[in-house]
Amino acid sequence: MSTAQAEISTILMDKVADWLNQSALAGNDLETLIKGFCERLAAAGLPLRRVHLSFSMLHPLYDALGFTWLRGQGMEVESFRNRPGVPSDRFLTSPYYHLLSNKLEHLRRRLDPSVPPEFPVFDDLRLMGITDYMAFVLPFSGNTSQGMMGSWSTDSAAGFSDSMISALLRIQSHLAIATKMAVLTKLADNMMTTYLGGDAGRRVLDGQIKRGEGDTIRAALVMADMRGSSKLAETAGREIYIDTLNQFFDAVAAPFNRQGGQIMSFIGDGFIAVYPCERHRSQSEIACQAALVAAHKATVRMTDLNLRRKEQGLSDIKFGIGLHVGNVMFGNVGLTDRLTFSVFGSAVNEVQRLQTLTKKYPHSVLASKDFASYCGANSWLTLGSEELAGIKQKLTVLSPDLSGALALDEDGALEPIYDRRSDAEQVMLLHRDAARLSAGDPRKLQ
Repeated sequence: MSTAQAEISTILMDKVADWLNQSALAGNDLETLIKGFCERLAAAGLPLRRVHLSFSMLHPLYDALGFTWLRGQGMEVESFRNRPGVPSDRFLTSPYYHLLSNKLEHLRRRLDPSVPPEFPVFDDLRLMGITDYMAFVLPFSGNTSQGMMGSWSTDSAAGFSDSMISALLRIQSHLAIATKMAVLTKLADNMMTTYLGGDAGRRVLDGQIKRGEGDTIRAALVMADMRGSSKLAETAGREIYIDTLNQFFDAVAAPFNRQGGQIMSFIGDGFIAVYPCERHRSQSEIACQAALVAAHKATVRMTDLNLRRKEQGLSDIKFGIGLHVGNVMFGNVGLTDRLTFSVFGSAVNEVQRLQTLTKKYPHSVLASKDFASYCGANSWLTLGSEELAGIKQKLTVLSPDLSGALALDEDGALEPIYDRRSDAEQVMLLHRDAARLSAGDPRKLQ
């Protein structure tokens, strides 16, 4: 754009504010809300070239969500992982760091090509034709680390006029309210998905919250357990024990939470997972074969993990996995005011007993005959017929041949270790830590 408009229509900006309110009430997600907001600002006459917004999130895996909108190019969405690291020099010399370290709400700079850049990021913005830049930080409340941070950039030769700045400052309050509602909705979804699993979390959010509510479903069932955890808990320190347990879950549990699988519950040093399927053979075959592939991946990942542990002078982590298929009750049980959402029934008891038989047989993965019958041409070793406690009929126990090579995709390989945060992620972490310090939290800034 060659020139900036002298005035911005208050009527059109009020329309944008109304749309934000309606979107918040409708429960629109963050991406839909922010993209629609940016497009409507541009349509209202604001000569925006680039908008960046970041939101700190309460999530066990991610610290923040970032959105970058470019005029005519749409929007990019990033999730910033929660991982250790040291802030980069680029971040420490960024406008966001300047804002936070000086406890400023806004920062505005004209980008003059003839003047050395105050912040390195301005070099990148100049290449985009940016002439004027305004950054801001806006906490959602005074006693929380959740909040919004971002920047407005224009390529108008005249930069931002006073009426544009006034319009942006005014609309930021409406944006904060709308995005806070969207963040809280996302937070609820995150917590339900993290603690209950994807399907169970959605059922609870959809209103299936009363004791006794649920369904009877057919599913391939998985029960896994880490061996020797009691002894480890007694002999090792709490930190070593928890770290070892998390390594076990990362290696063994992760494959069962993909490709249709859902981890329903973590039970001490083990877990139960399900692959729901319809009540006919083809769907049962798909579910059982997916569970078998996941068991194969889990054994490969554990072999890889134990090799790494051996290099560090640590002992192997041993485990057992039971595989079964059957009908289970899927729903809420417990007290009227304290419920759990999981699977129950005789098939669950049977897969649990199968898993304990890995202590008897020299095989880390055992399956029932019913499960094996749905797995096609896979090689199986029949180990015997077992009487299981609480189960009337004997169960034929088999072990799959997992010696063949498995082509690991991104779901099979252990996730890489990251040691660098993006600038936007570091911004949100600093915002979080600043809130902690202001609240008297002595934890060290990261």
